[in-house]
Amino acid sequence: MAVVPGGPRSGPAAGAHFFCTAGRGLEPFLMREVRERLAATQVEYISGKVFFTTCSDLNMLKQLKSAERLFLLIKKQLPFPVSSVNKGKIFNELQRLINDDPESWLNAISIWKNLLELDAKKEKLSHKNANPLKRKVGEDDITAKKLKTEQIQEIQETKECQLEKQIEEKILEQGNFITEGEKFQEELQNDITEAVDTRNQSNLTFRVSCRCSGAIAKIITAQEVGRVIGIALMKQFGWKADLRNPNLEIFIHLSDVYSVLGIPVFRVPLACRPYIKTPGLRSTIAWAMASLAEIKAGAVVLDPMCGLGTILLEAAKEWPDVYYVGADVSDSQLSGAYDNLKAAGLKDKIELLKVSVIELPLPSESVDIIISDIPFGKKFKLGKDIKRTVQEMERVLRVGGTMVLLLSEDHHGHLKGGEASSGPLASRGGRTGDPGGEERVTGAEKAAVSEPAPSSSAASSQERLATVPPLGSLVPVDCHRVSLGKTDALISKYMKSSSPGR
Repeated sequence: MAVVPGGPRSGPAAGAHFFCTAGRGLEPFLMREVRERLAATQVEYISGKVFFTTCSDLNMLKQLKSAERLFLLIKKQLPFPVSSVNKGKIFNELQRLINDDPESWLNAISIWKNLLELDAKKEKLSHKNANPLKRKVGEDDITAKKLKTEQIQEIQETKECQLEKQIEEKILEQGNFITEGEKFQEELQNDITEAVDTRNQSNLTFRVSCRCSGAIAKIITAQEVGRVIGIALMKQFGWKADLRNPNLEIFIHLSDVYSVLGIPVFRVPLACRPYIKTPGLRSTIAWAMASLAEIKAGAVVLDPMCGLGTILLEAAKEWPDVYYVGADVSDSQLSGAYDNLKAAGLKDKIELLKVSVIELPLPSESVDIIISDIPFGKKFKLGKDIKRTVQEMERVLRVGGTMVLLLSEDHHGHLKGGEASSGPLASRGGRTGDPGGEERVTGAEKAAVSEPAPSSSAASSQERLATVPPLGSLVPVDCHRVSLGKTDALISKYMKSSSPGR
């Protein structure tokens, strides 16, 4: 893979421009994280995206926990005017994103290449130091399989090339979208041709991923944007389109607020954690909750409805010198949590208990921090029993301790002593972890909070709890509304101010 490092020298050492996508409501968490973790500057955000500049390498960029995906920024500009504008004019404007400033594209490609090359060198050095004398096992078999794979890919590429050529010819037959600037484009192409050939950029393969939202989505489709941008890139730089396995992906999002183009730095989203075997609650939400709890070394941290253990996993990966306890009443959820802990190498860091959240076998004021996703999905949900659940959590939390809960609007209303309205949040039971993604039921939701028939002592305990105010000594400290996809939720932080009865 060869690319053109065009223009003046630029790269991570000079500070590269990036942006991350984030679930709505997580932008403040991500802004704080890039400042603290990456020493980022020029940090700003719009809904669902955070822009920043940093000198960090890929290893550091991989550590971002509250981001969905990371992109190297190519361009960010004002939205296209769409009032009384026809498709032809919009297509002209799209092609100008490439043709008016090819240098910015070449600089971005150069930075992207430098990032990957530096990371590859570090990875190679790491393996070399780890196994200096170790020979590769089955090297001949691997080589044979590689050759076979390359032959199959070559056949696929031939077919794709023919298809791409047919698509390009068909689109070009429909009309020339840049009638005004064609002469300028030809001159510019001639000027760049020599540089392209010399630096062997034509070997670069790419595909375009598009998203349109707002008013412009009513005029053109993402497929049309992708075709126009793709053809412009092929004509301008000599790149080859490859829809299956490209070297490079170009991302473009057109909305009523901005037009932004970037290059995904990693093929796999940052939110897809390699150390989580079975996903439960969205990992970005789980990490945000843990970060809001301000976990310190030596603390005792409890998740009394841990489900598949996502919150504890995220916390233990980031803050290891802590004693973690997870509890759940469901055997299947605890089994899944154990598998996750084992896959992440954390089974010795987190203790799992099969207990009901309303009868925790823990002494009063024995826990420093409680973090929990309160169930409110279609299959399992905690209604007005949220009060009794929180009162039991309050009992085991020490004075000065912190509690961070993920709540529905209904739950939040019950804890304030009122009834939540049956609006969109209360009526939708489905939850998704991926903003705009497919529906996903969280681990905590799958773990129903079963309530066995109370004994006489338990009944008296319930009567006592019923006389206690919903929040008791818990003082609200912070609250963030976050998107779970098809519905919203509230990350609420509380602090215990005093012991009961004081």
